[in-house]
Order: sequence, then structure tokens, then C-alpha cells
Amino acid sequence: MLNKTTPDETFENQLREAGYTAICGVDEAGRGPLSGPVVAAACILPAGCVIPGLNDSKKLTPKQRDRLFDAVRESALSYAVGMASPEEIDELNILNATMFALIDGNCARGIDLPHKTVISGDALSVSISAASILAKVTRDRICLENDRDYPEYGFAKHKGYGTREHMDALRRLGPCPLHRRSFLKFLNEDETK
Repeated sequence: MLNKTTPDETFENQLREAGYTAICGVDEAGRGPLSGPVVAAACILPAGCVIPGLNDSKKLTPKQRDRLFDAVRESALSYAVGMASPEEIDELNILNATMFALIDGNCARGIDLPHKTVISGDALSVSISAASILAKVTRDRICLENDRDYPEYGFAKHKGYGTREHMDALRRLGPCPLHRRSFLKFLNEDETK
């Protein structure tokens, strides 16, 4: 695999050369947190599209992601964002909930369209990177809204991930409606100690 520092159109150009005209990058954000939705985004960029600073959302600051969120939406031929709620995640499990919304990593089931999975695609492909930005910023903004509704949990700071602060709040307060019950087994383990 190429050791690149920023995503480019290598994958997109290979697919264009094979005759495809609409190449859609797909990524998700929020697979691992204890609370909130998993958010998926799909993005089709025009050939030759250059968005300065575009990269894997995890490599960017919140301010950079916010700027790029607007740039991606303005540049995209088409984009969409969807999500699976904490209840859907608990009912389906996280893998099936992400498949309900997207293709990610190296696993794709039930997709009738031609597709290719790209491991670390958000760091390699401009269209997957663009989808990464859309998914991450959307989820982060949801976490900020969640923080206004449940400030005692600190969602604005940890975005639902299992930080010490978040886990301490869960032990002290118990889960709120935003929590993924299937991710909170440690609370039961604490009770049996």
C-alpha cells in the first residue's frame, strides 16, 4: 500500500478509467462511543476537485473540520448523511447498525451496486475523506446538542467516548436515554465487585 500523507484521486481515477462516472466515498463516525448515534456519510466529488486541507477527519482539528465541512458540501456533486440511533445500535449490534447505514473498512454485505472497500480509505481517497469530514462534523454537532440536554455527562468534551470522566459520570448518574445500553457492560461488572 502507498504511504501517503494526504488523500488523492488514485482510487477514483482507477474507477473512472474502468468506465465509472459517479464514484461515491462512504465513511462513518462514532462506532466506538458509549453514547449517541453512529453517523454515516456518502459523498460524490467532481473529477479533479481540490479542497485544500482535505484529509482523514481524525487528523484534523475541530476548526479545520468545520471549515472543510462547508467546503465539501459546496464542492460535492452530491452527498448524504444518515445515522443509526443508540436504540438501533443496541437492537442490531454496532456492526449491523453500521451496515444498515454504510460500507466501512473491509466488509460490505447486501450491496447491489459495484463497490470496493478500502482499508484506511479516509486517509487515501478524496471522496472517502470528504465523507469522513461530513460524518465526523455531523456527529460532533449532535454531541454538542446532547451536552446542552445532559450537561452533567460532558458530551461536548468527550463526544460520547469512554473517557474516565464519562465513565465516572455513568457510575454516578447511571445512563441517560442517549447511551448505548449494549456498550455499558462495565456498569454491571462494577456492581458484582
